[in-house]
Amino acid sequence: MTIVRVGAYHRLEFKFGLVNLADLTALQAALGIYFEDISLLQQALVHRSFLNENPDINLPSNERLEFLGDAVLGYVVAEELYLRFPESPEGELTNFRSILVRGETLSRVALSLGLQGYLYLGKGEDESGGRGRARNLCCALEAVIAAVLMDQGFQEAKDFILRILHDEIEQLRGNQPKIDFKSRLQHIIQLERKVTPSYHTIEEEGPAHARMFTVEVLAGSEVLGRGSGYSKQAAEMEAARDAIESRQGG
Repeated sequence: MTIVRVGAYHRLEFKFGLVNLADLTALQAALGIYFEDISLLQQALVHRSFLNENPDINLPSNERLEFLGDAVLGYVVAEELYLRFPESPEGELTNFRSILVRGETLSRVALSLGLQGYLYLGKGEDESGGRGRARNLCCALEAVIAAVLMDQGFQEAKDFILRILHDEIEQLRGNQPKIDFKSRLQHIIQLERKVTPSYHTIEEEGPAHARMFTVEVLAGSEVLGRGSGYSKQAAEMEAARDAIESRQGG
């Protein structure tokens, strides 16, 4: 590893053409955050596979930052939903929160910010499609949130979260899944097992005007996923989404 002074940054030059610290200026512009300690942003982008393939490099992965970022994200989203939707019951708020922090949403936001181009991946992970893998993108985004928190404090981290999730939050009232998860799951399971997934309502709760349904989706006797919603159709869609994300590790 070679350390080179570049303006205000120390650039770390690694093999495999890894993005260097000087290149993170463009990412900071995309994030709308300029770090006092640029190494925090760098660490947020380091996947464990990179360290596994480069054991001589004394650099931590983003896993600890991801842990912190996940907690901060959950709190900020819960508080925003509580304040923004004062008439919504607990079940609806829980459903909204699930939509905002699920893998599909976070990976889509990460892609919109361009994080995939800055991930520090091992060669094998990179060549196997790791830059587009939902789990990697979600972890990196949560780690970036933690990096913002550690570098600039809670209020800046909160503002960052609400800014990058603004469009997703605005769509919640008229939320309609952008992907037909039921059709996608059916296609997957029919190809793999030659059976059609079935959906079973396992719980109904709440008053008649705000009934919450919980549904499980099964392949044969195996439970693939579970979801809740204010109609059976919405709950089935959430169950299918949960099944797909569980398969992907998201």
